Amino acid sequence: MPHFIADWRNMDFKSFNSQLIIKVVLICATSLVLMAFVYNDQVVFIPLTAGVLGWQGYMLIKWVAKTQRSILDYLNSIKFDDLSNTYKGESNEFIDQLNNAFSNVLGNLKSKRKEQEADYQYIKNIVRHIGIGLITFNEAGNVQIINTAAKKLLKVGNISNIKALEAVSIPLVNTFSRLTTGGRDLVKIEIGGEIVQLAVYAIELTLRNEQYKLISIQNIQNELEEKEMEAWQNLVRVLTHEIMNSVTPISSLAATVNSGLKEQLVSGQDINEITKEEVEELHLAINTIQKRSEGLIRFVSDFRNLTQIPIPKLSKIDVREMLEEIEILLTKELQESNIKFSIKSDPERLILNADRMLIEQVLINLMKNAIQAFDEQTNRLIEISASFNDKNRPTISVKDNGNGIDEDALEKIFIPFFTTKQTGSGIGLSLSKQIMRQHQGTMVVKSKIDEGTEFILRF
Repeated sequence: MPHFIADWRNMDFKSFNSQLIIKVVLICATSLVLMAFVYNDQVVFIPLTAGVLGWQGYMLIKWVAKTQRSILDYLNSIKFDDLSNTYKGESNEFIDQLNNAFSNVLGNLKSKRKEQEADYQYIKNIVRHIGIGLITFNEAGNVQIINTAAKKLLKVGNISNIKALEAVSIPLVNTFSRLTTGGRDLVKIEIGGEIVQLAVYAIELTLRNEQYKLISIQNIQNELEEKEMEAWQNLVRVLTHEIMNSVTPISSLAATVNSGLKEQLVSGQDINEITKEEVEELHLAINTIQKRSEGLIRFVSDFRNLTQIPIPKLSKIDVREMLEEIEILLTKELQESNIKFSIKSDPERLILNADRMLIEQVLINLMKNAIQAFDEQTNRLIEISASFNDKNRPTISVKDNGNGIDEDALEKIFIPFFTTKQTGSGIGLSLSKQIMRQHQGTMVVKSKIDEGTEFILRF
């Protein structure tokens, strides 16, 4: 539109005014002459003068009407989006300028339209051929876009309404309708006899005062299977290590006891004489077998606990109050380890909707890990802070200035039974992460050697 304004500014409106004044003056002059002829009873000149006056009026009306028609045609071209009109030059200077201005404006609009169409086709091709499935639909479920990747993934053709996908999966359509901006979910569906795990992400848009939803879908089945296989391999590796550590000495000691008893039975006597030293050796062996067996039982019990996490019972929690109770619970351990402890909450009364018992279990586990994270530091500090992050999600951070965790261990600390502590079971962090998943939240860790570690819980 700047070109439109410029063309109008460049037009000579003085010419239009001058021509209009001249035409009006001529009509007025002719009228005066006609009145003079009538007054002096000059009958011969009256018809001629009246004809000239009528012709002048007709030409003025025609001239104004032509100007109005040109402007109206131009405005209709803009209104009805018809840029095909052309405006030719006229003998009249003003009309000629007006037509040239209209032609220039429509030419500029046509050029802009071509550029917009090229941009639209470019974006349309990107959307059509991008590897992630994209679907857009309005509040009534009417589909505007469904790209090639989405059609291929869901094995459908062009659809007019999102409900048509109920033939593929009703839970999938329900997920599309339920998700709001930033919402994401995993949906498992069966297509053509094949199980597909879809990662679904939604964002809401407004276009011309109408609400739309953009859904992206991606098949992550292969990635999940790879991660699952990797997780099983890590789990089996840890299980094998732990079980072998218990079973090997049990088997060895059982063989030793069996051999010793067999030697005592060789004599064939009803009562065999066993020396005190042999009894002590047998007692030690059996005692060791008992301890290792108990250790193996505890290991299996921990494994069972890891697979039986209760469903969270949500309620309103005053986070600061919960943290202060945890501080009281761990005061003795903090004092014995000479650790300073601080609590920060912003706002002061941050309310969290969660299962208090499970979240306390997570925080106590993180606190105990932090207490054990110090080696020879003199200025020992653990800080728990609660606040809202930039996405307005409640966040709790447990931070220490201890030894830190090296990169190799940092990648494995959430693997069940992996531990860097001599007496640790290796299920605490894995259990904590699963509890956060049950709360639709996340748990991440940041650490630097000799600087400390921070665990962040986002709800």
